[in-house]
Amino acid sequence: MTAIDLLLPAEPKAPGTSHLAQAWRNATSHCIKCGFCLPVCPTYSVLGVEAASPRGRLDLMDAVAQGRLALGTVAGRVGQCLGCLACETACPAGIRYGQMFEALQCDMGTQRRGWRRWRARLLLDGVLARPRVLRAVVLALRVYQRSGLQRLLRSSGLLRLLGLAGREGRLPPLPRPLAWRAEVEFGAPPGTDATTTGGAQRAALFTGCVMDAAFGAVHAATAHVLAANGVQCALPAGQRCCGALHAHAGETASARRLARANIAAFETVGDAPVVLNSAGCGAFMKRYGTLLADDPAWAPRAAALAARVRDVSEFLAVRTLVPPTRAVALRVAYDDPCHLVHAQGISREPRDLLRAIPGLTLVELPESTWCCGSAGSYSLQHPELAGDVLARKMRHLAAARVDVVATGNPGCLLQLALGISRQGLDVDVRHPIELLAQAYP
Repeated sequence: MTAIDLLLPAEPKAPGTSHLAQAWRNATSHCIKCGFCLPVCPTYSVLGVEAASPRGRLDLMDAVAQGRLALGTVAGRVGQCLGCLACETACPAGIRYGQMFEALQCDMGTQRRGWRRWRARLLLDGVLARPRVLRAVVLALRVYQRSGLQRLLRSSGLLRLLGLAGREGRLPPLPRPLAWRAEVEFGAPPGTDATTTGGAQRAALFTGCVMDAAFGAVHAATAHVLAANGVQCALPAGQRCCGALHAHAGETASARRLARANIAAFETVGDAPVVLNSAGCGAFMKRYGTLLADDPAWAPRAAALAARVRDVSEFLAVRTLVPPTRAVALRVAYDDPCHLVHAQGISREPRDLLRAIPGLTLVELPESTWCCGSAGSYSLQHPELAGDVLARKMRHLAAARVDVVATGNPGCLLQLALGISRQGLDVDVRHPIELLAQAYP
């Protein structure tokens, strides 16, 4: 069972009924205490205590749902969970851990008050949900990193004096912003033989928030690969942030609002597949049907859109790929994003795309399904623990002796870039679709 099958908790049906209590009552299976989840849990591996494992957290959540513990007594420990869902892949009983965890997050979000609530909403609604604001923030940070100002402030000691050295040190190297829309020709190029690409087809590209602001080159590469394979790429207006980070932070109302906006935007292109290059966005949008299941006006529309969502590797896997002709002589390690391999069950498809590239050597990274520690905004909330989780990944990457590590999620791209920068490794971080685009003239 994948997280796509799980129900995102709807609003409580009766006053005083918590999301977690509802999720617990609706659960079809419960923990059998086998412990299969322990060796695959990153936080348990680092902390080594039962309460930091999926099994231990389920016990704590059970106690809260049954009224034996107050939410505030378990929020800290349960809040350390990355939400990587590796435990669900390992669980022989099919426990819906993700459902319980997100239900708890919803309850925690409703109890958040004062400065913490204001800060969360500023980031989620004031920045991520506003494309122009987010692009301006990314551009400003990029200028800060590349202009010499970062080096000056770090060497001056001013950051330490202001108590900002730790937070500033967690800023990953940001890619060059790209006004990619002006550089992309949407549609199949002249001369493309549709008979070799499974017939002419149209697809709609989801742009997202962080991907649009910081990874325009990935969108450009996606459109290029689709065009090379005879797929006309549409770009519907009115797209918004997918809402995943809002839901993970317990801001369910905002997540539902963003989902409605995206549903309306993609209805303008009929039933064309919705192609994404962000694992986290894809995993969440495939769940729009359950997110809005209790909204009669939107439930059918949400389910219809969710059924159209495809990761770009998933979309290309069912087509006859036009053979790329340009050699890309690189040693590449592929790192599985949690919300692609665990949440969507997609692992073979990105590797097949990389293997199709002439001259490219695919190197299997040990523990490639181990979380990198990004987990959305987790690395900002729990930087030390996220760093410990990342360190394990970096040890494997250093030993792999590769030119590039490829992964398909913006948080993972940034987190891996941060780890590589700290370790001083000579390794580039790319999206698999960027490498495939290089192979198409």
